[in-house]
Amino acid sequence: MQIIDLRTMRGPSYWSVKHPKLIVAKVDLEDLADTWSNAVPGFAARLLKLMPGLAESRSKDPRETAKRPPLTEDQLSDGEPWGHVLQHVAVELQRMAGMPVRWGKSMPAHEPGQEMVLCEYQEERAGRVAVEAGVELLNALVKKQKYDLKGLVDRLHDIREQEFIGPSTYSIVAEAASRGIPYIQLKHSNVIQLGYGVNQKRIWATTTSSTSHAGVEIAGNKNRTKAMLGAAGVPVPRGTTVYDADELREAIEKLGFPIVTKPLDGNHGKGASINLNSWKEALAGFKAAQVYSRAVIVEQFIEGFDFRMLVINGKLVAAAKRTPAAVTGDGVSTIQQLVDKVNEDPRRGVGHEKVLTQIKIDKHTQQILKAKELTAKSVLPAGETLYLKSTANISTGGTASDVTDQVDPYNVLMAERVAGIVGLDICGIDVLTTDIAIPLNETRGAVIEVNAAPGFRMHISPADGLPRNVAAPVVDMLFPQGSTARIPIFAVTGTNGKTTTTGLLAHIVASKGYKVGNTSTNGIYIQGKQLESGDCTGMVSAEFVLKDPTVNFAVLETARGGMLRSGLGFHSCDVAVVTNVAADHLGLRDIHTVEEMAVVKSVVPRTVRKSGWAVLNADNDLTYEMRHVVDCRVALFSMDENSPRIQEHVERGGVAAVYEDGYVTIFKNSYKLRIDRASEMPVTFGGRAKFNIENALAAALACYCYGFDKDDIKTALRTYIPSAAKTPGRMNLFKFPGFEVIVDYAHNTHGIQKFAEFLDATPATHKVGIVSGLGDRRDEDTLAFARVAGRIFDEVVLRQDQDLRGKTAAEIEGLMRAGLVTDKPDLPITYIETEPDAIDYVLQTAREGSVITIFTENIKATLAKLEAFEASLGQRQPEKV
Repeated sequence: MQIIDLRTMRGPSYWSVKHPKLIVAKVDLEDLADTWSNAVPGFAARLLKLMPGLAESRSKDPRETAKRPPLTEDQLSDGEPWGHVLQHVAVELQRMAGMPVRWGKSMPAHEPGQEMVLCEYQEERAGRVAVEAGVELLNALVKKQKYDLKGLVDRLHDIREQEFIGPSTYSIVAEAASRGIPYIQLKHSNVIQLGYGVNQKRIWATTTSSTSHAGVEIAGNKNRTKAMLGAAGVPVPRGTTVYDADELREAIEKLGFPIVTKPLDGNHGKGASINLNSWKEALAGFKAAQVYSRAVIVEQFIEGFDFRMLVINGKLVAAAKRTPAAVTGDGVSTIQQLVDKVNEDPRRGVGHEKVLTQIKIDKHTQQILKAKELTAKSVLPAGETLYLKSTANISTGGTASDVTDQVDPYNVLMAERVAGIVGLDICGIDVLTTDIAIPLNETRGAVIEVNAAPGFRMHISPADGLPRNVAAPVVDMLFPQGSTARIPIFAVTGTNGKTTTTGLLAHIVASKGYKVGNTSTNGIYIQGKQLESGDCTGMVSAEFVLKDPTVNFAVLETARGGMLRSGLGFHSCDVAVVTNVAADHLGLRDIHTVEEMAVVKSVVPRTVRKSGWAVLNADNDLTYEMRHVVDCRVALFSMDENSPRIQEHVERGGVAAVYEDGYVTIFKNSYKLRIDRASEMPVTFGGRAKFNIENALAAALACYCYGFDKDDIKTALRTYIPSAAKTPGRMNLFKFPGFEVIVDYAHNTHGIQKFAEFLDATPATHKVGIVSGLGDRRDEDTLAFARVAGRIFDEVVLRQDQDLRGKTAAEIEGLMRAGLVTDKPDLPITYIETEPDAIDYVLQTAREGSVITIFTENIKATLAKLEAFEASLGQRQPEKV
């Protein structure tokens, strides 16, 4: 088997709304097509010998196990689809590397002999590698070849350590997510944005957008910190800073042994050495510290245990007793064997994988052993404890026990004062004392260090004692009760009308005084200014808006392509509008029927919050059916005030918008609230553009449901004036002397049928159309599009797109000609290959009173060409509508 398409979903998608982080693989089974796992003798035994975890439940919850049972040898021997096996293998590979993913799914693809495999991931790169390696592994087992599973798992471990944001950051993100606070990981960094737009906050490890830079700088300079604390009456060890061996010797003469050495600007215990009792040990500690800083702090060694006290927003929230990585001798085993035995503890893993980290005999440990005249092969006497690190950091194999409930009130106050003196919103205070339950000034203990960005792991998952949810006070601090992390989101999808509806919504919202960010096929706009051009209807564009710190309302056009490529750029919205679903882009990215396309479009309304609204087109069967799959309030719109669907909906207390007696009208509780006469809205071109009346219905209804006043909606709809600058390619009307030119982006049968209604209502002596086919459409779709074009025009100029999208120019021309003459065998057709030449031709041959329609590929170039034509006439700028 081989992977022929691999995609990464980063948000709700066609494949799953509930599981946003998915790898989607399309797999060609090749020689294994039409077979299941029982077709290969001995395969089941070989697979489970290599990966026994496949046969074990992935969850302790029996209900979860029933939904997603393990893959047993009996099942494999009875026969399982290869896609199902690959899905299990890809998930298990990630679990073996410390990534607790569970969900996967497989199904036959549209093409025979191919399957779609879905696999949840924690780290994107690891998920992709797991799926790719899963194919390699299965191929090897089918061929009875060896496979280096350990090497693969080690590689996945490495990826996890490189990509994982860390347990501290993860705990804050998880707490925020549990409260419905959205988050975005900023590209190429471990900075996490919590919330959207103007309400966003940021975290980096355990520093926040509220963390004082001055506080971080003070904590980073240990001498300055100690001086400030000492001046405030906080017990601190005596010490000094040295730069060479002579100064070190002088410091020891003043302080006496034992001492501590550590780099001036160190962190996480790097370069620190404790309880040094001889010149030899002191010199080694000095050199170890200078690896990280030329300036080295030399301090008294304070007798006692190592405690970490965590203060958040001025309050002590947790305290832990920390113990350095250590082994206890048995009189038989070597130190290395003792370490290996400790590392067998299932709670220990690689890096941040588990509660505890495996102990490594690294250079630092070797220095400790050497100072004690030991090696890793030495045998410790029974009962003797050997500390293998000089600091108690969890990341180097240390352990932590929760002692929060034991802290004496004096010590609580002291910790809270320390955080305030240094000026940190999140502060880790390292204390040495014999008993944290006794005031520090009575035990002769001391504060030895203050940490900005302290780790949370020891408090979240202590080896002993109660776990503490220290992430909760962080989120409480960033988003106090009564505040919000979100901004309102309107999301628009559908086959046709998305861009115009998005533009209308953005205009209405902006007229209410909001600072709007919106995306569309034309670009990204922040407060009305275009910051990006081109098709910006995917995930990246949505996040662009949601990351902008000036935006307090988002209006997002959401197209099929982005959803199928990587999913939505948001997990929930307040109002979703679905304009319609029709045949377009079928046969692309595994969507082959209009019903499947409806499922794609339904992703958007399915993400609406329970209190929000799905605004659906009641005149479109597939859109109307979406009311059954949403979990929110539903509002319907229709061009027919007598629509049985609308009447039934309103009778049940529903809200709807209809086009009645020339008005855009809201139905609520059987009452009519007329917004305005449609012909008064510029976007409808005097009421001729029925499809834009439909778009106005959707926009008015969405805003009304959200809570906007109907008179404000009316004013905004009257002041939304479409133009080539504001809505390029969407019904741009140019009035030249003697004829008119319309530029539009209609590119599918449904769209051109709607346009036909407008053109039929437009008086003209001669109607000319410049049209083209698209190479990535099904033949039947191209023929249907061309047939409608043939009916509505008196003359057609047939051209080609620059990108033929998989077909030859001759193939596209043949299909288009066949469709154009289906109903008009004598239709005049002129073939001009390039769009610029085709435009030149129709402008030069335009008849008096004619209307020319350009269904354009390159909107910007077409509009520029019309500008140039006007200039060549030597007249004033033409009227652009």
